[in-house]
Amino acid sequence: MKKVTVPELCDMKRRGEKIVMVTAYDSATANIIDEAGVDIVLVGDSLGNVIQGLPNTLPVTMDEMIYHTKIVSKGIEHAHLCGDMPFMSYQASKEDAIRNAGRFIKEGGAESIKLETNENYLDTIYAIQKAGIPVMGHIGLCPQSIHITGGYKIQGREIQEAKRLLELAKSTEEAGAFSIVLESIPKELAKKITESINIPTIGIGAGPFCDGQVLVINDLVGLSPDPIPRFVKRYVNLREIMTKAVRDFVDEVREGVFPDVDHSYN
Repeated sequence: MKKVTVPELCDMKRRGEKIVMVTAYDSATANIIDEAGVDIVLVGDSLGNVIQGLPNTLPVTMDEMIYHTKIVSKGIEHAHLCGDMPFMSYQASKEDAIRNAGRFIKEGGAESIKLETNENYLDTIYAIQKAGIPVMGHIGLCPQSIHITGGYKIQGREIQEAKRLLELAKSTEEAGAFSIVLESIPKELAKKITESINIPTIGIGAGPFCDGQVLVINDLVGLSPDPIPRFVKRYVNLREIMTKAVRDFVDEVREGVFPDVDHSYN
């Protein structure tokens, strides 16, 4: 399979082909996702929640993101690789933003970056993409802004907020983003945004009308503990399978069943 590029992703929207994005945080998982035919692998700052056991994404550092992006890149041949700009990697200045985005490309092996977007960062998107780095926007629920929004809440239900998000999506496209993640917004608003811009929209908790969908891999395969968000569909319960496997191992070791002859050297 050929490598998925930014122009190819934009062509997929024009052809009406759905885009699939899944997160990964290590090489082995990235390789499985890649072989399954996913279009984009996102190294999300969600690693703070699902890998580091943190209550939110805010403490995740650039060095941690670069490390995980670098090892994920080793497992990918086909999918497009996008790195997620962590909190305070782009907020202070455009210069910081360009420098840190460049680190994802030079050190991490990423092919684009994603940043949580509001009206204050449109110039930042423009500056990063002018430096030759493709940018994926992210509007709606922005986990790095939970102290402002008051937590993980649906965005865009009120008329004025819906209008703002629609205009923000258009402005994000005009700033040079090649795609936009729409997180936790009403499905009809996501439909209107998707129909109003020429770049792909990738939904998470934004209904079926987006140009693509993304899920966190730990949620998708059932590794995340309850409760899980309403928009998550578990395609398998690996947590249950792994728990049984480890319990079987514990029992066999304690009973002297493992290791047996077949698992020992002469």
